[in-house]
Amino acid sequence: MQIKLSFLGAAQNVTGSRFLVEADGLRILVDCGLYQERKLRGRNWDGFPIPPRTIDAVLLTHAHLDHCGLMPKLVREGFDGKIYCTEATAEIARIILLDSAHIQEEDAEFKRRRHEREGRKGPHADVPLYTTADAEKCLPHFSPIEYEQTVQVADGAEAVFRDAGHIFGSSIIRLKISKNGEARTILFSGDLGRRNMPIIDDPSEFSHADYVLIESTYGDRIHGKAEDVENRLAEIINATKQTGGNIIIPSFALERSQDLMYYLNELFLSNRIPQIPVYLDSPMAIRVTEVFKEHPELFDDAMSKRVNGRASPFAFKGLKMTRTTNESKAIRNASGTSIIIAGSGMCTGGRVKHHLVNNITGPENTILFVGYQAVGTLGRRITEGAEEVRILGRDHPVKAKIVTIDGFSAHADKNELFRWLSGLQKPPKHVFVVHGEAESAKYFGNYINEKTGWDVSVPEYKEEAVLD
Repeated sequence: MQIKLSFLGAAQNVTGSRFLVEADGLRILVDCGLYQERKLRGRNWDGFPIPPRTIDAVLLTHAHLDHCGLMPKLVREGFDGKIYCTEATAEIARIILLDSAHIQEEDAEFKRRRHEREGRKGPHADVPLYTTADAEKCLPHFSPIEYEQTVQVADGAEAVFRDAGHIFGSSIIRLKISKNGEARTILFSGDLGRRNMPIIDDPSEFSHADYVLIESTYGDRIHGKAEDVENRLAEIINATKQTGGNIIIPSFALERSQDLMYYLNELFLSNRIPQIPVYLDSPMAIRVTEVFKEHPELFDDAMSKRVNGRASPFAFKGLKMTRTTNESKAIRNASGTSIIIAGSGMCTGGRVKHHLVNNITGPENTILFVGYQAVGTLGRRITEGAEEVRILGRDHPVKAKIVTIDGFSAHADKNELFRWLSGLQKPPKHVFVVHGEAESAKYFGNYINEKTGWDVSVPEYKEEAVLD
């Protein structure tokens, strides 16, 4: 039996996760994500390398845009199979995809008007990558499954989904291909989480696999201790309170915003920060939080204890969830210090851009980054020390204090990734290092090889590997 594995995204870069498995006419796509790095966004508009109608099934590791965000385009161009994922992932993906489509429609119209004023025409005729209607047509294809359930995803292919500990409902997927009495297993780490993080359980381990695809977002570094997050968060909030400024936190709607509320709740309960307003200014994050509430079976012990003790991090005093545009605009008029959690996490769109415009020029304010900032994003430029940045078509000097807390990361670091790999009881035939910038992926690939002697490679975009 011969299997071909094609790396159609997240190959020496972080976003656009897409891996195609082919064997004797069988075609399975694992993830179908959006590219978010500025220099790579043009790939989102490219045609798929194979006709989408020929794909038997899609397996989705989790609901982040860089893993599911191209599904509406895939369906619009002909895919008519099932999208397998956990129930929580299906519910969150619905929110994520509809929001993504809405933002793309708004951004396309904003750019069209700006280009019209400037007398020029942008790429792709200033039309959205896909529309809300496209996203809605994608939703009936989702087929939720449970953790640990073995599911026949196509003739000769079965998959098992286990908790990745990355975000709510996230999965590590083991795909088994069987043909003519032979079988091969391929393990897709998806985005691998960390141990002892808020709300969700630790990553699951697998004892064996013939081939492994492992992410490497933080494969070249080690995170600070997770327990240091509360201390650093308290320090930043108290310091900004003294200057009379605001704390603007660009945050991903999924998991990061909920983690922030968890930590803030802990700080309020222990009286380590003063009672100040906290705005969750993201309709998508608010809707995602409702999904969390509906699936308490996915909570870890500490989270269950808080919820059962009526001290839920999703309902503490001073928390205001702003759903409408007018509510969001009104935040600007609030007196005193406020904590504003707003999307998007890499400042590539959403309401956070408006809060940055209102606060980034004030030295009394703090812009707090709590997540990975991909190359080419506005967030990356700010964290790398840009003295001036362009936001909503205008240049703004960066005068606010720029701070980063790495301990929030939902991605395993070098040691945690290697610990997960070490759960394999015998060497796999090959390890493919994906979902990391080139330097990080190559560093981690060399690290695995030096530590284990295993066959390891770092595939390039559109590279194909034959698995025997």
